[in-house]
Amino acid sequence: MFGFLKDKIKKAVQSISDKFEKKEEPVQEPQEIKPVVEEKIKPQIEIQKEVEEIKKIEPEIVEEIKEEVLEQIPETEEIEKTLAPELVEETEKISPEIPSEKPIEVKPEFAVVEKEVEKPKKKGFFEKVFEKVVKKVVEKKLSEKDVVPVLNDLETGLIESDVAYEVAEKIKNDLKNNLLDREIKRGTENKIVTESIRNSLMEILNVPAVDLASLAKQKKPFLIVFLGFNGSGKTTSLAKVGKWLIENGYSCVFAAADTFRAAAEEQLEEHAKRIGVKVIKHQYGADPAAVIFDAVEHAKANGIDFVLADTAGRAHTNKNLMDQMQKIIRVNKPDLKLLVIDSLTGNDAVIQARMYNEVGVDGLIFTKVDVNEKGGAILSVTHELKKPILFIGLGQEYKDFKKFEAQEFVNLLLS
Repeated sequence: MFGFLKDKIKKAVQSISDKFEKKEEPVQEPQEIKPVVEEKIKPQIEIQKEVEEIKKIEPEIVEEIKEEVLEQIPETEEIEKTLAPELVEETEKISPEIPSEKPIEVKPEFAVVEKEVEKPKKKGFFEKVFEKVVKKVVEKKLSEKDVVPVLNDLETGLIESDVAYEVAEKIKNDLKNNLLDREIKRGTENKIVTESIRNSLMEILNVPAVDLASLAKQKKPFLIVFLGFNGSGKTTSLAKVGKWLIENGYSCVFAAADTFRAAAEEQLEEHAKRIGVKVIKHQYGADPAAVIFDAVEHAKANGIDFVLADTAGRAHTNKNLMDQMQKIIRVNKPDLKLLVIDSLTGNDAVIQARMYNEVGVDGLIFTKVDVNEKGGAILSVTHELKKPILFIGLGQEYKDFKKFEAQEFVNLLLS
């Protein structure tokens, strides 16, 4: 389920993670910084050698601070003059024959005394270099040149997965804004990219929910009209909702308001027989608004909680059927209008949603989700209508029907 879309998202996450890995090779951990006194007495020639070593690791960092620090490195003779007289005298006692160009060994206690003096510590050359090296290794920034090709591939993959252009553009821009010129610690890039996509998807799906259980307490009977194109699974979805209501302790009656399609009433009656509910119907060609009206009256007289009304599948090109739908809404004033969409429809699902929204849509049901490898229509229609998805169909059986959970859907896409 949603394998194609999952692969496209996973590929984008991995591509951006690879950008971090290729942008900069990891370097060795910085060595421990020597005590201040030991650094002071280090000969200039030895310092220069270490400078060359650091340059091999991060040449641009060395050049960045080279002038400032090298000016602070004194000549060997000046080092001796600046040392405390007691320190020089003690050193000469230990090894009077040591040439001035070699490092002078200092007893540990002198380093301790030096640390105890409360003076501002000036960072040495290597300390500055190591700080910058560590930061460059641990935290990095991606430029627009790094991310744009990957994001364009992601956008293309989303569109191929039946995600509408506007939605794909939103996800792409959200990710770009979250990554561009942001310092990201090495090892966390995969998590940050994934979370950015997660937040973007949740924003699309974050619409006011509809709880049928709470609605039943507000009004009785509660009228739900089912809308949708031919073949979308509208009648079967109506029966599944009826089964779900019964299992949750509610009563319902079916209204056979699809008086246009041959065998539509027989199909609804078969479902009603299986789950044990009554069907209110008229003859073929009858006014569907009248059928629904009679079903509501029957529910009122018998204390039934829900009226579930089936309607004919129709397209925006069929003016008569669209006028008929307008009349159904005007006469019966349904409490909830559910649009049933075949999730395999692809980008046409958005066109269907726009057309039916002319009469008003309050919620959505997506069918055939179990065989859908793309899943983009779910995102596209939700973004278009800003209406909640109540249920998804996962097969032909009544049990193959579940409440839609946005978090679960997003987790599946990012798994």
